[in-house]
Amino acid sequence: MHGVAHHSDFLSYTQDEQYVKIENITKSYNGRIILDNISLTIKRNEFFALLGASGCGKTTLLRILAGFDTPTSGTITVDGIDVTDTNPRDRGIGLMFQSYALFPNMTVRENVMFGLKQDKLQKNVMNKMTDDVLELVELTEIANKMPHQISGGQKQRTALARSIVKRPKLLLLDEPMSALDKYLREKTQFELCNIQEKINIPFVIVTHDQGEAMAMADRMGIMHNGCITQIGKPHEIYEFPNSKYVASFIGDINFFDGIVTEIGNDYSIVESDDIECNFYITNTGTIPVDSRVTVAIRPEKIMISNSKPTYPRNWTSGIVKEIGYCGGISVYHIVLQSGKTIKVVLPNLVRMSERNITWDDVVYILWRAENCIILPS
Repeated sequence: MHGVAHHSDFLSYTQDEQYVKIENITKSYNGRIILDNISLTIKRNEFFALLGASGCGKTTLLRILAGFDTPTSGTITVDGIDVTDTNPRDRGIGLMFQSYALFPNMTVRENVMFGLKQDKLQKNVMNKMTDDVLELVELTEIANKMPHQISGGQKQRTALARSIVKRPKLLLLDEPMSALDKYLREKTQFELCNIQEKINIPFVIVTHDQGEAMAMADRMGIMHNGCITQIGKPHEIYEFPNSKYVASFIGDINFFDGIVTEIGNDYSIVESDDIECNFYITNTGTIPVDSRVTVAIRPEKIMISNSKPTYPRNWTSGIVKEIGYCGGISVYHIVLQSGKTIKVVLPNLVRMSERNITWDDVVYILWRAENCIILPS
């Protein structure tokens, strides 16, 4: 993206690891707890995603951040200022709505400028700020069009421009790409990330789309039943989930129930009735012998072979029952001798017609010790 506003054109704040600080936020409705003692911090120039299923509390937390709802208890500070009880207009926080909420009787430019007019700024100041942000989101050429004359992606960028033209301290995005088709959604994800880096303010996005969060966020918080169950970088949460809920919510995964039977300096061995072998697992932490655990393996971490492995652990056999061709990958459903069905994902490095594995074949599946995750049962 070119021709953008410089960092110095936007408000400058000191770099701060706790730029946004949410402390012990609880919210109850009629005795029902919606948010349960949530605490988290967001860095100065961070793209943070709140991710969770419908009803987990993520939108309520966003509304409390914006000032449209008040917490039952707890505090929120932004750039060192307590905004817990501050009016939404005075918080300096931008909000981009899911529906975009553009005024149909105003041009793109007028929509973007609307908030500045409400603040009764001088005309030349408003024009300069509007021109800068239209250039930033690459809408200058369609600035005089009406909302019904532009595409879904252009509407989304218009809504974004309107949200950032007043140069907020923080921008909140509520499911901002739910109305876009798959191609446009993926394209817009990168555009949003580029814009966020250029204007140098934190973005907090609320979404239930795990792929969206993984692609865009510097860090993300997984919410469940009003709590944040894990916070981390996308790869950390994907590779090292701290619970079965997080593991299953982020991507596909295979679970095997078992018991820890042996512990070494850097490994554990788990026996499971779900599979005809022992799991030899490295990087397991401190889990005592006889603990009931769940072993989790991502489908893309499992390999398929026609040949029987020669080593004693971390492989078993099964029968191919389903094959799903998905363009870049194929998904295999393999039934083990225990009757359990597992999922394996392989890249399509060769054409399907050239594959030597097909339906009803007996195959061997194998995995590396470091690709197993041990979770509490």
